[in-house]
Amino acid sequence: MIRTLSVEGYRSIRDLTVELAPLTVVTGANGSGKSSLYRALRLLAEAARNGAVAAVAREGGLTSTRWAGPPRKNSPVSIRLGFSGDDGGYAIDLGLPVPSTGSLFNNDPEIKREVLWSGPLLRPSAVLADRAGPLISIRNDRRLEPVLEAVAPYDSMLSEYADGPLIGMRERIRRWRFYDHLRTDADAPARRTVIGTRTPILGHDGADLAAALQTIREIGVEGELDNAIDAAFPGSRLGVDDDPDGLLRLTLTQPGLRRPLGAAEFSDGTLRYLLLAAALLTPRPPELLVLNEPETSLHPDLLAPLAGLIGTAATRCQIVVVTHAAALARALGDDAHRIELIKEEGETRVAGLGRFEAPAWQWPKR
Repeated sequence: MIRTLSVEGYRSIRDLTVELAPLTVVTGANGSGKSSLYRALRLLAEAARNGAVAAVAREGGLTSTRWAGPPRKNSPVSIRLGFSGDDGGYAIDLGLPVPSTGSLFNNDPEIKREVLWSGPLLRPSAVLADRAGPLISIRNDRRLEPVLEAVAPYDSMLSEYADGPLIGMRERIRRWRFYDHLRTDADAPARRTVIGTRTPILGHDGADLAAALQTIREIGVEGELDNAIDAAFPGSRLGVDDDPDGLLRLTLTQPGLRRPLGAAEFSDGTLRYLLLAAALLTPRPPELLVLNEPETSLHPDLLAPLAGLIGTAATRCQIVVVTHAAALARALGDDAHRIELIKEEGETRVAGLGRFEAPAWQWPKR
């Protein structure tokens, strides 16, 4: 489980270290930095897929994504991201590139430093792998030994070097799941029929919703999906039908209606709830599942059933919910660790937390 998340120099976040719990809800007013914290988590996930540099470039490069306030004296321009748990941690430092004559990619950031360590805190004796510039060192018995192969400034050591601890961390991060692009408009992929194949993990766009829900019904916890439907839409029954071509079609039978509704007829809120149910009741829980503004399009009456779904899922995996909805945060109850973000003089801070009250954290130096 991730216990500490730290971000420095990213958008409105100058220096922020927060504690995470099995269930964490991130709240705050518009513009307080919730999206920045969410994107920072996604950037960390991209590092394991060798996509952190490209992700920063897509956001406009370091010029657009770095801390927008006054720079610290004698500090290099950088975006630093890291996390740790009882079993270890990882940190990455992205900085300005060395200009190359004739290159059209001089706006790409470079990876200046990466460190992987065991235990909750970064200590020299706990370092398992260390990347400084192009050079990687791996712990062998009691000391770090350099690896002969150099790594390119735009490549992460997690993806480029096949060593036991690095592979373990890479696969761990790659199993994180993020849901923030679940469309519910008239042309949403989730409204279409889908090939009938077992789908234990809902796709990022929800196109395989019918297959994912049927998979939960067949190999998930018995009755859990039906209970979630009844909690949100009392007396209703979810159906998944197949046709001769092997395509699956979602239906919802509701009290008082003479025929079931097809997915194309679902309200945006109904479809959103079904998508979230498929993500949260997955028969193959990840280590970390992150939901960004799950309340979008939901009727207020659906927030309590959604909170129940999230609470159930949090018994199987770690969950972070980023939300504007105070009602959802309240519905999650005292079992959720709440982080309220505020903005002071342009800087994202945690409400009620002084600068010297944050969890312990140590950045690797360049």
